[in-house]
Amino acid sequence: MTVKHLFAAATPPPGKAVAALAGLRIVVALLILIHGVFRATMGGVAPFGEWLGTQGFPVGYAWAALVTGIELVGPLLLLAGRLVMPVALLHAFILTLGMVLVHLPFGWFVVGAGRNGMEYSVLLIAALMLLAWSHHGGAAQSKR
Repeated sequence: MTVKHLFAAATPPPGKAVAALAGLRIVVALLILIHGVFRATMGGVAPFGEWLGTQGFPVGYAWAALVTGIELVGPLLLLAGRLVMPVALLHAFILTLGMVLVHLPFGWFVVGAGRNGMEYSVLLIAALMLLAWSHHGGAAQSKR
């Protein structure tokens, strides 16, 4: 391989592109699942619901339970390659709300130049939007 090959624009072979998207889908699903499992098993639903109530969400506990349920079921669907587009869009919406309500006031950086910022949320939202886009096109393309 030459230096020219290293810097040349290239389109990956279709098999590699599909495998790369599958890898991204699995990693994103696991990251979201871990979040939901932690909240569900460590008693975090009630405090999350109380916090949502302070942010103006009526019946905060119900919203917290719903979000936690989505974080438990959605990733399993993503892992199975089922309903990828709607599940990815739903998670992107939830993460966008979280980013605006929780992380935006702290700025960009998660660590280093700041703390608890929104950069990680932006990365996950971008990954979810790319997964949704890659699975757009109807039932024939719902599983890749």
